[in-house]
Amino acid sequence: MDNITLARLLDETAALLEIDGADPFRIRSYRRAAEAVEQQTTPLATLATADADPKLLLAIPGIGKGMASNLRDLVATGSMPLREELLGRYKPTMLELLRLPGMGPKTVAMLHSALGIADIDALEAAARRGDLLPLPRLGQKFTDKLLKGIEDHRKNSSRFRIDVARGHAERISELIRTFPGIDTITPAGSLRRGRETVGDLDLLVTGPACEPEVVAAAVEHVASLPLIDKLLARGQNKVSFTLRNNLQVDVRLLPRASYGAALQYFTGSKHHNVALRQRALKRGLTLSEYALLRLEDNTVVASATEEAIYNALGLDYIPPELRENCGELEAAAQHTLPTLIARNDIRGDLHMHTTESDGTASIREMAEAAIARGLEYIAITDHSKLLAMTNGMDDRRALAHAERIRQVSAELAEEFEAHRGPQWQSYETQLRRGNTEARKPTVPFRILAGAEVDILLDGTLDLSDDTLAQLDIVVASVHSGFNQTAEEVTARVLRAAENRHVHILGHPTGRKVLGRDPYKIDLAQLLPAAARLGVAVEHNAAPARADLSDLHLRQAKEQGCKLVVNSDAHATGELDRLEDGIVQLRRAWLTAADLLNTQPVKHLLTHLQHT
Repeated sequence: MDNITLARLLDETAALLEIDGADPFRIRSYRRAAEAVEQQTTPLATLATADADPKLLLAIPGIGKGMASNLRDLVATGSMPLREELLGRYKPTMLELLRLPGMGPKTVAMLHSALGIADIDALEAAARRGDLLPLPRLGQKFTDKLLKGIEDHRKNSSRFRIDVARGHAERISELIRTFPGIDTITPAGSLRRGRETVGDLDLLVTGPACEPEVVAAAVEHVASLPLIDKLLARGQNKVSFTLRNNLQVDVRLLPRASYGAALQYFTGSKHHNVALRQRALKRGLTLSEYALLRLEDNTVVASATEEAIYNALGLDYIPPELRENCGELEAAAQHTLPTLIARNDIRGDLHMHTTESDGTASIREMAEAAIARGLEYIAITDHSKLLAMTNGMDDRRALAHAERIRQVSAELAEEFEAHRGPQWQSYETQLRRGNTEARKPTVPFRILAGAEVDILLDGTLDLSDDTLAQLDIVVASVHSGFNQTAEEVTARVLRAAENRHVHILGHPTGRKVLGRDPYKIDLAQLLPAAARLGVAVEHNAAPARADLSDLHLRQAKEQGCKLVVNSDAHATGELDRLEDGIVQLRRAWLTAADLLNTQPVKHLLTHLQHT
């Protein structure tokens, strides 16, 4: 039994436990084990035999004694007692029901018990017949939402969020690099262009091992990767396969001489490439995945790098994020492409959470993690009280929390002045690593005291004006009432924006990528109003949100809106979401000058003043 199959069985067991209403920690242990198994390069079947050293399995993070026993059962029999027990009560097809809106484990179990529903087709048929209506909490609103969710699920089931695809690309690349003679692996297609979802994954590989006369061995290595679920095709220099989640991956192993042409071709987009080929033909050239050639004699004009290809066509190099045939060719020909924003341009992150509400790290831990990532300031913006499930703050707690935030900020400033503390430690670490571009800290790191305050149904805010007036940063967001009409939700957010204490509108459309449609807000009204009021609009960099979208970001810039990019981090590692946000900002043609949090903190606070 291969690692992929073992991981799938553990993951399905976790989902069955979820339907059974098991302890969340137990469910999480199976999920962690599935992830650990999937990432192993050694076939675990060889470590889970009766005569294998038991310490070998236990050395894998996420595998304890109980899980090691489960793995031995799976390898020996193809199943394990818990899985068989659960499958005696539930059908495997019920697992997919959990991916639908409103279909939590308890609802799935209830529908199975009451109506015998065990798959999406049966659920849809029952919903259309009205069979769900007599059941507790499953009225007409739920049924309508469910049917829309089933429609969306079928439409999106072959798409994957960009962070999911990137994670798979990184793991696959690590495994490919273990083969000698691999120099470069680059994701192409939608992932390289930064689309928020990906249909499949293209990886382009080059190095001495990819030259035509020796590439067969590298192809065999790729075709044997332990992450492969189904091998679809194996050609002279291409391997196609699917992963456990049905994501298709195409790996192309290419000689260095044609790598640039292939990278340009497979990055796309289709419309960009069509326009580029037409430009080539007008110049007596032809462009393919192999090279840019002169038509009259098939002489290679350029092929090794993308830069050479674009320059040979009279164009400046076009960053991948812009290649959507939305004016980038014309701008490249006129040398007017913008200098797109980069991660190093961001000085601060103005939306994150700590253990005061639903985060997992303290104020100090979030600050130190931000310093390690080169930021100069952050705003701590824990939730307000409407979100009880997030342990949201009332006015008293919000003010006490603000005091603690300022105390930690003052402590960091004292350490900075004494040439000690995390800022200096981070700088010295970078110097030791040979980073000649390390920036010597010149100002103390600052933590701004803030809150993410809920916009209530009528547009009022979840904390009092007196409290908000004492905060440095107020992010106002919608977390409820998603079914309001366009008129209602637009008026609601406009009223919140008019509050003189609001600085930022958080995740302004409320959408979840591949998970939830935006609420019916009229951005054509909201964006000009935000610009007039001086309220910034957020690009929430969490890949699950990516809100505002790249298209709406361009509209916001055209309307003159102030813009910020924030991680909405709930843990230290999630501060890295800023990287995802930068990609979407680049797709929107934005520069460092378009974002407020590229400025020093004193300038930022001046520009965030309500007008």
